[in-house]
Amino acid sequence: MKPAPFDYHRPASVAEAAQMLAEFGDDAKLLGGGQSLVPMLAMRLAFFDNLIDISRLEEMKGVEARDGEVWIGGGTTHATVGADEQLGATVPLLTRATPLIGHFQIRSRGTIGGSIAHADPAAEYAAVALALDATMEAVSTSGRREIAAGEFFAGVWETAMEPDEVLVGVRFPVWSGRCGFAVEEFARRHGDFAIAGAVAGVELDNDDRVRRSGIGLLGLSATPRRAKAAEEAIAGRPVGDITAEEIGELAMSGLDDIPADLQGSADYRRRVGAAMAAQAWQAAVKEAIDA
Repeated sequence: MKPAPFDYHRPASVAEAAQMLAEFGDDAKLLGGGQSLVPMLAMRLAFFDNLIDISRLEEMKGVEARDGEVWIGGGTTHATVGADEQLGATVPLLTRATPLIGHFQIRSRGTIGGSIAHADPAAEYAAVALALDATMEAVSTSGRREIAAGEFFAGVWETAMEPDEVLVGVRFPVWSGRCGFAVEEFARRHGDFAIAGAVAGVELDNDDRVRRSGIGLLGLSATPRRAKAAEEAIAGRPVGDITAEEIGELAMSGLDDIPADLQGSADYRRRVGAAMAAQAWQAAVKEAIDA
């Protein structure tokens, strides 16, 4: 199928793009990499009279270190994120999550801002943003504002962004000390959306106690979720006293909207999710101990 007719716009700046969004209202949609939007348009699952192409805005691209954080422009492609040496050293969860996103053609076109703003509950970058307490930067004709990752995801394909806002960048805190990180997910085939998955980060003190942890879950709810119950239960505990099975069980607590579809029942997804959380935790702990 082909998409319904639309008018194509290519703004020269973020400010101009925001102005177009304000002018066209609900009849407009931003086009970044187009890896999620274009198939929806082609299958006529979505209709917009105006597409605003922001893929060539250089002010929305790049990776920069900023006061204990790393800023990534919303228009930065998955491939760039995965290959960036600075990110590999400072935010390794992003580097490790990138190869799990679709296929290399998708990673070459898709953008981190597009992935997070699309808010697919099975999206890897969204789970990483939650686990690491990232901050989203949005711009509209009213100015710039920041949205914490914990407040950003509102539902399936829904976020806290206003219709006239552009996601221009994402800031990720840089963890230091004895840290370990891991990503685990299960899909029917490589490149498919994950049935369930987990990302994990842990920081240990000199006595091998858990100083900080972040566990993000994907494919297990209407939004990416953070395993708060697990994080709170293990805070300050000797890491040797925490089993992977305990993490898996705690990570699934409070999940009362696990989806069921042709890929599997809710109970199946819960069991897969527990296994992925357990494996991610185990791998992250091993890396932190060896650090």
